[in-house]
Amino acid sequence: MVDIKLLEYLESFLTPRRLALYKKVVDKRTNHFTVAVEDVYQLHNTSAVIRSCDVFGVQNVHVIEEINAKRIDREIAMGAQKWVDINRYATTKECLTTLQEKGYQIVATSPHDDSKTLQDFDVTRPSAFFFGQEQQGLSDTVLEAADCKLHIPMVGFTESLNISVSAAIILQDVTAKLRASGVDWQLSEKEKLEKRMQWAKKVIKSHEKIIERYHEDHK
Repeated sequence: MVDIKLLEYLESFLTPRRLALYKKVVDKRTNHFTVAVEDVYQLHNTSAVIRSCDVFGVQNVHVIEEINAKRIDREIAMGAQKWVDINRYATTKECLTTLQEKGYQIVATSPHDDSKTLQDFDVTRPSAFFFGQEQQGLSDTVLEAADCKLHIPMVGFTESLNISVSAAIILQDVTAKLRASGVDWQLSEKEKLEKRMQWAKKVIKSHEKIIERYHEDHK
């Protein structure tokens, strides 16, 4: 439970402009959609996907490191890793199980014949979009567990897009449709307060001492 008075005290150390931005951004955040990247080899691709999640308001990203261990490329992510929650998994199965237990349908981004196009995708269901390795794509583990498959229609000679480009196109499309729908897609009030508390702590220097002083003054 977030101590609202403590949150307001911490936020008093922010500029009015930054505080207004935080409130505006958190109102656009969603957990209705989430993104998982499975053993992506090129570090900058994972980082770019994280950046796209921040841009389009997706709060949680899931990074599977069964084969390729990752570290977040700060230059590519451009600070997005501060604002997006990054969840790490040692195995694909662990990630799938976690997301399924949270009620997400598993969406495999794949050009398979039975995959849906973006135009046909139902945005009303909570969905976890999985993106795979640059060369080999998603593992059989994900493809077999998928509730549906999704692809971006292409009309050129090139049959594939870079993973980070694919993620950006898909997220822009589905989040725009989601916000235009009647779905309750926003974070709960409790989740919004928790995000604001986390973000405040990340940007306020010596926030531990400030919080300690607050508790001393409110004994």
